[in-house]
Amino acid sequence: MKRRTFIRTSSGIAVAGLAASLARPLQAFLEDSKYKSTLGLQLWTVRNQMAEDQAKTLEAVRDAGYYQVELMDVSDAKALLPICKDLGLKVTSAFMNWQAICNPGNKDAPQLESILEDASTAGLKHLVFGYIGKGHRETADQFKAHAEACNQFGELCNKAGMQLCYHNHSFEFAKVAGEKTGFDIFMKQFDHDKCKFELDVFWAQIGGWDPIETLKKLKGRVTQVHLKDLKKDTPIILDEGKVPHEAFKECGNGTIDMAKVLATSEEIGVEQCHVEQDQSPNPIQSIGQSIKHLNGLGK
Repeated sequence: MKRRTFIRTSSGIAVAGLAASLARPLQAFLEDSKYKSTLGLQLWTVRNQMAEDQAKTLEAVRDAGYYQVELMDVSDAKALLPICKDLGLKVTSAFMNWQAICNPGNKDAPQLESILEDASTAGLKHLVFGYIGKGHRETADQFKAHAEACNQFGELCNKAGMQLCYHNHSFEFAKVAGEKTGFDIFMKQFDHDKCKFELDVFWAQIGGWDPIETLKKLKGRVTQVHLKDLKKDTPIILDEGKVPHEAFKECGNGTIDMAKVLATSEEIGVEQCHVEQDQSPNPIQSIGQSIKHLNGLGK
């Protein structure tokens, strides 16, 4: 073999060997991922089915292979916890009504004290502030005020043995102060202990932020992650109401690298991952596809 050919061939073998050596630990890591034995489902995915038959829907979630569910609202805990217990489904996290933080003067907004009482009674680990309505998210001052309210409520949650966290959509990635986005303001203003993040990788991606880099940037500040996939060639959309239904995909059927999401999540200290798919023509089938893909990673 000529020397030049030998060097080129040897280099190729070396690079391939290096790539394989790097890939094997990742594969092994994914096969042993702690999230596979704790995967949850955010019940918003099956909201229509829950409205028809709670017990039957939760049984289908359990049978699909999920270990826990995240409640759509903490006020549902009293009715749903006994059913979940009978099915062996854990409940460690629940959303709360956003208006309690952003619009407390609204007559329909629940009081933070009652939310905290419901969450404590349910024995939750995580309480999620997961939305901000239009009219309350257009300026930097609004985001700063919400952050301060979160910090204050988050301190009460900590004292009660729970962690408050914020779940993003895509509107937070719109600029509200020069080059700063609402998400930038939250990253700066949230107290690192009093209010952490539940990062939704779909909404980060469609908002123009790389979910892997965002997770790394928030190391130690993300307690939970929402797993949902994004249809190929979907443009940046900062108004959640304008996202087409077909943009929401099962894990593995879109453009987001779920293997990297899980690996990065564990590296930065994420406690829990929940599958969520806001829109699907067949939610029960979709949640089955998603968990099958996630459980197959690393095999």
